Amino acid sequence: MVNFPENKKIILFDGVCNLCNKTVQTIIKNDVNDVFRFAPLQSDVGRQIINEKGIDTENLDSVILIEPGVAYYHKSTAAIEIARHLKGYSWLKYFKSLPEGLRDGVYSFVANNRYSWFGKKDTCMVPTPELQALFLK
Repeated sequence: MVNFPENKKIILFDGVCNLCNKTVQTIIKNDVNDVFRFAPLQSDVGRQIINEKGIDTENLDSVILIEPGVAYYHKSTAAIEIARHLKGYSWLKYFKSLPEGLRDGVYSFVANNRYSWFGKKDTCMVPTPELQALFLK
């Protein structure tokens, strides 16, 4: 069973996706209230969280935001919920008023093309020593 850090939201992301890794770096830089912890979907802890939460990843090509004891979000809703907590990005919360199908359609279009547009790594990113405390093990 994964021991979630107290009072932290967990972001599961595609660890081999260049766009996703750049996004995680942006989140870390703008998470001035230290809200988030991270785990690649492909990591042991990422897979363990997915299994424990019963998340079906077969049709889920998305970032996943987990609020332990509350809920989990994916696709555009996860992105908006994450942005709400970031310095300079909280204005994105207004996109939540758009229909979820429209938001997720745009999100899926980018997600389906992210490797061809931004590239991909052979292995998950390895956080620098300074950032290792932000990643679940």
